Amino acid sequence: MKKVVSRFVIVSSFVSSLFFMAFNANAAAPFLAAENGQLPSLAPMLQDTTPAIVSISVEGTQVSRQRVPEMFRHFFGGPNEQVQERPFRGLGSGVIIDADKGYVVTNNHVVDNADEITVKLTDGREFKAKKLGADEQSDIALLKIEPDDLVAVPLANSDQLLVGDFVVAIGNPFGLNQTVTSGIVSALGRSGLNIGGYEDFIQTDAAINRGNSGGALVNLRGELVGINTAIFGPNGGNVGIGFAIPSNMMKSLVDQIIEFGEVRRGLLGILGQDVDSGLSDAMNLDVSKGAFVSEVSPDSAAEKGGIEAGDIITKINGKDVQSFQELRAKIGTMGAGSKVKLTLLRKGKAKEVSVVLGDATSAVVAAREIHPALEGATLTNGKTDRGNDGVEISELEARSPAARIGLQDGDVIVGVNRTRVSTVTELRGLMDGAEGVIALNVQRGKTSLYLVIR
Repeated sequence: MKKVVSRFVIVSSFVSSLFFMAFNANAAAPFLAAENGQLPSLAPMLQDTTPAIVSISVEGTQVSRQRVPEMFRHFFGGPNEQVQERPFRGLGSGVIIDADKGYVVTNNHVVDNADEITVKLTDGREFKAKKLGADEQSDIALLKIEPDDLVAVPLANSDQLLVGDFVVAIGNPFGLNQTVTSGIVSALGRSGLNIGGYEDFIQTDAAINRGNSGGALVNLRGELVGINTAIFGPNGGNVGIGFAIPSNMMKSLVDQIIEFGEVRRGLLGILGQDVDSGLSDAMNLDVSKGAFVSEVSPDSAAEKGGIEAGDIITKINGKDVQSFQELRAKIGTMGAGSKVKLTLLRKGKAKEVSVVLGDATSAVVAAREIHPALEGATLTNGKTDRGNDGVEISELEARSPAARIGLQDGDVIVGVNRTRVSTVTELRGLMDGAEGVIALNVQRGKTSLYLVIR
């Protein structure tokens, strides 16, 4: 009996909230029908919004490489590795964000490695889609279809979201077209989930399941606040914890893909960590959240903007920063050359600085695409201890292929097969054309060495 009463209270509270909004002049008209004694409903909003939410089906070939043990090669001969190709099919969701140009946003993992992408609208029409670009680290991909009488979702300013705001998730879970679930914003700025390289998620309790990936998270006005991307559950099912990429982050990435055909990631040029109670007590700080700056790279955007080691960054463009990971995600998804206003604390006093972001032009995805042996390394344009330009290993995953060939965090690649390398772009060009054994000239502190990729 207690369970029934508690459920009734929850439902009654939700309905009462909707009635309240139904008579709020600022919010009612787009989503609630309370006229003529009808119950409040999200149907009017959904009628306008769902035509912009699409189903995406993909077909492709997955290539896997397995190294052949040396003993087998010695007795039986043959190549160094075994290559297997397996066809695959997949389903997901997408959102039309520009009806005139036919732009559709989805998750990168929905269309990754796809040879053929088909977009299906709610009216039954199907279009072959072209992938204009993608960013694996933030899990965003941009597709283009024929702009034939399409409907787009208007974008909301996701920076204005508050915990407790009502949201609606629309997508195609398990291939069930046009499924709608509702909930609230449970948390903002979620990171540290190891879902992607740049995490600044909206957390929601609106049910998100397999196949919802790439679908829309909208507010009660039918405006896009996020792209559904991940679920948190023991068996891949909904347990009331779902995550979405904020619409502002998505728009920044999409704008870069449209302009450059790729994401040109912004670079601040700092190392640091989260501000927590331990650090706050140790350094006698007046704050318990933010991004602590432990090191500023020479000639970086941070140094040019006046940021110093020991500073605590508390806001970016007027928006509170909860952690170093959140700052990293926001900076990393802004384009190179973007102007950013940072609020920081220095010796207990607030200070505001403006910086122009540098060009990272690198990511784990770039490392893997350059060569499979580099998978697990994050590459940035950097310098050796002697000040020479090169490609720095700024992050390295333990036991990754890059670690197994001998690379270490902080190494700087300065040459490929005796050809000088100064930037990630140059490294990519040389590795693309290299065949057989590849020798990487690496500067490790004051020591120069060669690592061989076979």
